[in-house]
Amino acid sequence: MNSERGNILLPIARAEISRVLNVPCAADETAPWLAEHGACFVTLTQFGELRGCIGTLQAHRPLLADLKSNAVSAALRDPRFTPLTVEELDVTTVEVSLLSESQEMQVRGEADALAQMRPGVDGIIFEYGRYRSTFLPQVWENLARPRDFLAMLRRKAGLPDDFWAEGIKLSRYTVTKWSEAEVQLSGQPQEYRHG
Repeated sequence: MNSERGNILLPIARAEISRVLNVPCAADETAPWLAEHGACFVTLTQFGELRGCIGTLQAHRPLLADLKSNAVSAALRDPRFTPLTVEELDVTTVEVSLLSESQEMQVRGEADALAQMRPGVDGIIFEYGRYRSTFLPQVWENLARPRDFLAMLRRKAGLPDDFWAEGIKLSRYTVTKWSEAEVQLSGQPQEYRHG
């Protein structure tokens, strides 16, 4: 993963959002690796505040299709926000996170789960029956303690902050992310990886 990928992914995401808002915008979509299956999240921010975030946890389609779909969904279909408008395009920053394959964590209770979580490294998927949620590794910037991170994951899933039961499944993944703001500053991706 290098900055060249970010320099391709970010313009495609922005161009796709612009296209659905009827603002013509082109981006190079010819890189061969875009045809490989991949999973990504697209995050939109304005002045440092979240404006939309939608993604895919498992690679099930070509990365190009995943990126375009998630970009449009982050802009128009995130249920937490009103759809993005043309007037907001110039003050919206696009970020793309490319996900690794997720790995199920073998946990023997809540304390064990907390001990295994790697702040700043892991994205976590929480599952219990029909309840499901995830946080990207970037969320550790706001929820630095594993206990807080897990509590908010449960709340996001629609459960009480302190809920724990047999049958809870946790999985972890890492991301490489690129933000328009960071690429403009340094040209380097931020990696959330272990080791």
